Amino acid sequence: MTQRSEFDDIRAHITAEAGHAGDLLRIARELLDDLEQARMREASLRNYYLALLTASRATVAANEAGDAEPLTFLEHELAKNGQLPVGEEAARVLADAKTAQALVAALDQPVREPRRMGPASSRLRRCVSVHRSLPH
Repeated sequence: MTQRSEFDDIRAHITAEAGHAGDLLRIARELLDDLEQARMREASLRNYYLALLTASRATVAANEAGDAEPLTFLEHELAKNGQLPVGEEAARVLADAKTAQALVAALDQPVREPRRMGPASSRLRRCVSVHRSLPH
């Protein structure tokens, strides 16, 4: 896929070589090819997302209905795409999910200002609170 810097290069080339129609046609074809590939990837991702969403909803509905094996829909969809975690991988995926959940929860917490503690802050209080009178 064409990167942002490549677009800048193309714009510079068009500006510098505006008289060469053959180059502009080649660039236009490359951009159309890149656009078509991007749209195909987007369509594939949307299809995959929709299939996972449908399987997830069916799994929850089967669980609500008291189905003996409610995970069948989701397991089938994950297995179809080679994403069904097995063995040690299942433990890793679960650990990753718990970590991600904790990180998301931490993002929702308000940011607190750090509290100054230790020798520097106590020294500052002593310096500020000590009053000395100098002899005249």
